[in-house]
Amino acid sequence: MKQHTVIDSPYGALTLVAEDGTLCGLYMTDQRHRPPEESFGARDPRPFAETEEQLEAYFTGELKDFTLDLRLNGTPFQRTVWDQLRRIPYGETRTYGDLAAALGKPAASRAVGLANGRNPIGIVVPCHRVIGASGGLTGYGGGLERKRRLLDFERGETGPEALF
Repeated sequence: MKQHTVIDSPYGALTLVAEDGTLCGLYMTDQRHRPPEESFGARDPRPFAETEEQLEAYFTGELKDFTLDLRLNGTPFQRTVWDQLRRIPYGETRTYGDLAAALGKPAASRAVGLANGRNPIGIVVPCHRVIGASGGLTGYGGGLERKRRLLDFERGETGPEALF
């Protein structure tokens, strides 16, 4: 059974989705690969108290690592990539090639990029921490400006107030 709620954030509205009480989606407005609204289930804020609390702490700079239970629905390869994303430390970045190499598949950077783009739980599973081989920002389902703001915030280049 799926349920969802919508919360405000420094990045606009975030839609949180839970399946059987476990977070399985966090989507920004106008996010690429956002599932249709009707797939989110009934609107009910009850399963999201801990998620909201941790997101608020993250947005104020108090939380660096999320400790939420997640249900990452995807292919085995996608889930492996998403697991690698969760290993990128707060304030740091990795390239698609770095992730492919960490998976033991150094030629798979394109496949890693595709899996990264399908991440269903943005921010918590930090796909924004992945950059291009040249060090430049590349695609982000939530938009490059959001990605830049998240990275600047995590690097300490802007304070939490810059997010609001």
